[in-house]
Amino acid sequence: MVKGVVGEETRLKSVEDRLAESGAQSEVGLVIGKLSSSLDRGFVYDLVPTPANDAGDPACVVVEANRDDKKKGGKAKAAQADSAASFVIDNDWIAEHARQVSRMLLGGMKVVGIYIWISESSFKSAANMLCQTLKGVAAAGPSSEIDSNERLLIHISYSPRRWVCRNCTVTSSITSSSLRPCDFKMGRVMSSLVTYRSTYNFDLRLPICPERSSDLKTMADSLRQGISIVSKELKDAKALVDGILAEEDEPYKSDGVHEIEFLLPFTQAQEQSQKEVAGIVHFNGSVSSYAFLNSKEPLSEVLADIKTDIITSLESRLDIICDEADAYIGSSVEGNELETGKRALSHFLKEFLFRGWEELIYVIIFNHLKRWRL
Repeated sequence: MVKGVVGEETRLKSVEDRLAESGAQSEVGLVIGKLSSSLDRGFVYDLVPTPANDAGDPACVVVEANRDDKKKGGKAKAAQADSAASFVIDNDWIAEHARQVSRMLLGGMKVVGIYIWISESSFKSAANMLCQTLKGVAAAGPSSEIDSNERLLIHISYSPRRWVCRNCTVTSSITSSSLRPCDFKMGRVMSSLVTYRSTYNFDLRLPICPERSSDLKTMADSLRQGISIVSKELKDAKALVDGILAEEDEPYKSDGVHEIEFLLPFTQAQEQSQKEVAGIVHFNGSVSSYAFLNSKEPLSEVLADIKTDIITSLESRLDIICDEADAYIGSSVEGNELETGKRALSHFLKEFLFRGWEELIYVIIFNHLKRWRL
């Protein structure tokens, strides 16, 4: 687990000022940053508040005790009433927020936890609930991310005003006793980041099986299988940094944007007989990936983050388009089933390609070649 956490002072102070001026009793959101195992240190780049849900309800709320009870009992009674105030938090909505934000983050930047703006007394009563929120946020991350399941819980207290950072390893039995205080300070974090850029060219040939085949898969399943193949190729790839073979155990401290190129190992395509395949869908294109890492981190972490970002980009785009395709099919109430399926497939392919990916797709169905330029 990380021994200390450093937050970007300009961003965190801005968040604190906004919260203080708002007069809100509570707010919850996501912590964007990086937990570096090589440096035993965490970095917090920004805090992103979770918006109200579709019904307009806030992600968390403190329900105060009866005000009349506070007045009757004096200070002691008021303090007791404050500690008895109930805290309500929408774990599912916060996890969904984490899932969507994780899709958009660049390499080296992750959802590493949550923050909560709440009084000290309310935090003590809400600690167990916040642990369950952390658990949901950890589960919402991309499947391609491999980490230690360590997460941060940052408590911004307004009574008294202070910042407290706790970390824990998320498990199925996480409770408030799992939280451990860690050193937290603010400083200049973003200025020490080094930028890395890579363009990965992908080329997927996906078989279309006959309806009666025992290996029948949906388009999405076939694409996920193709992405898993890409992931295996990248895992063993060597890297060139600015045209020079990378020394992965050494940090790369020079300024500017550094280009990373991967040298992929030779692979052998899986053989399938003509009887088992009705056609082929051929996707090719490129993914631009960026990673931002501390100048003291070794290149091995840079390369791991770039590779993860490439796979996450492919998986996230597929998930988004699948969600949209499902909604499109659900809204198609006119026409026969075949026409609806054709429109859904056309919509799926156009959305998949237009949003930053390649312009060309080859579709071979029943031994007939069609070339679509979308």
